[in-house]
Amino acid sequence: MPEGVTPVGQFDVQRYAGKWYEIARLDNRFERGLTAITAEYALRDDGTITVLNSGTSIESGERESAEGKARFAGPEDEAFLQVSFFGPFYASYIVFELGQDYDYAFVSGSDTDYLWLLAREPVISDTLKDRFVARAGALGFAADKLVWVEHGASAVSTK
Repeated sequence: MPEGVTPVGQFDVQRYAGKWYEIARLDNRFERGLTAITAEYALRDDGTITVLNSGTSIESGERESAEGKARFAGPEDEAFLQVSFFGPFYASYIVFELGQDYDYAFVSGSDTDYLWLLAREPVISDTLKDRFVARAGALGFAADKLVWVEHGASAVSTK
């Protein structure tokens, strides 16, 4: 876990479930070339969480999806999960800031190479953007390298 990043406590996974829009991220190989990215979380009977990440290919305009699962890394009221899209291999998923109404989330991976800003709506306020950039920079993330994700008709240009 990156230094200074602390998982949100009193986390309610039922409130967190549902659709989120990816607003910003640090570039990573598994999302490169995608825009209009969403993540959907659904609770499963066995206590794990189904994760469905989708995005539109900038090149082809086609929608692509990857399904995985998440489980809690510790107590279920702490926003520290492990996510897997590839069998037994899990990656850290740490919600370190969460809107009181579960309307936005700042999410980190196991180190400062992985960072996301998720929101329930595809557009957020400049105040929240500024807060995210400032908090990310203060925690040692490369805030100047954030990729801002387009949503809607402008997300993919036609050729």
